[in-house]
Amino acid sequence: MTQQTTPPALPSDVLHYTAFSTDPGGGNRAGVVLDASALDDGDMVAIAAGLGYSESAFVTPAPDADRERAFRLRFFSPEAEVDFCGHATVATAVALGERLGAGDYDFLTNAGHVPITVTASPAGLKATLTSVPPRVHDADPQDVAEALAALGWREGELDAALPPRIAYAGVRHLVLAAATRERLADLDYDFDRLLALMRALDLTTVQLVWRESPTVFHVRDPFPVGGVVEDAATGAAAAAFGAYARELGLVPAQAALTLHQGHDLGSPSLLEVELRDGQPGVRVTGAAVRV
Repeated sequence: MTQQTTPPALPSDVLHYTAFSTDPGGGNRAGVVLDASALDDGDMVAIAAGLGYSESAFVTPAPDADRERAFRLRFFSPEAEVDFCGHATVATAVALGERLGAGDYDFLTNAGHVPITVTASPAGLKATLTSVPPRVHDADPQDVAEALAALGWREGELDAALPPRIAYAGVRHLVLAAATRERLADLDYDFDRLLALMRALDLTTVQLVWRESPTVFHVRDPFPVGGVVEDAATGAAAAAFGAYARELGLVPAQAALTLHQGHDLGSPSLLEVELRDGQPGVRVTGAAVRV
């Protein structure tokens, strides 16, 4: 006789937020546990799987307990731990801001220290994260060809002015730019094939981009390595894309970019990306609200 197991119940202290939106019906949802001290890795991945969001965040005291508003922050998808997640960082910062007040916070993540500033706006609290120092490098043409095959895209449908690159700002993303909004909107990819490539290249998402204007972009992020077809808002990829735009000279050293994401999923999200001259880290700002 096979013993039936019951999935663990979700703890009552899991908070539900949506990030990069002021509308509970938009943005990207994340679970937030503000005191995960009693949870082990298995508990955290089980909670993330039970929630089914692309990532959830788990907060514990920072190793340097004397530092005010410093926290250890870990992220889990329904499949495994993720070194860095932008939307869950924003959600956690807003959750802490609602309890401790606006101001500066410091999160220690697997990718490194991520400073956060929480500010009040007419629509509610917003959080600005500053990424770890980013890196951008060439993508192997064979890997690009395999990604296009998995996506069902043709090379001629890419924007030649925005060449493929691997961009990192805490985790790695393959940046591919569509020449038209129609190409970006029509996303029906081979999940298993893209998953295999992303695991081989240690990618967190594929950042698909269409440029509306010099500083306005529409983006989509397949996330099969997290067990999710697509993210509705991806702060880590937004930071990586800011570094990509700067590295390729698409924008000045000091620039503000607007990224629209989630519209094709019916969950519109707004990500504000700021590049500061002389500051390697990329700033990403977004709102978050309880759901």
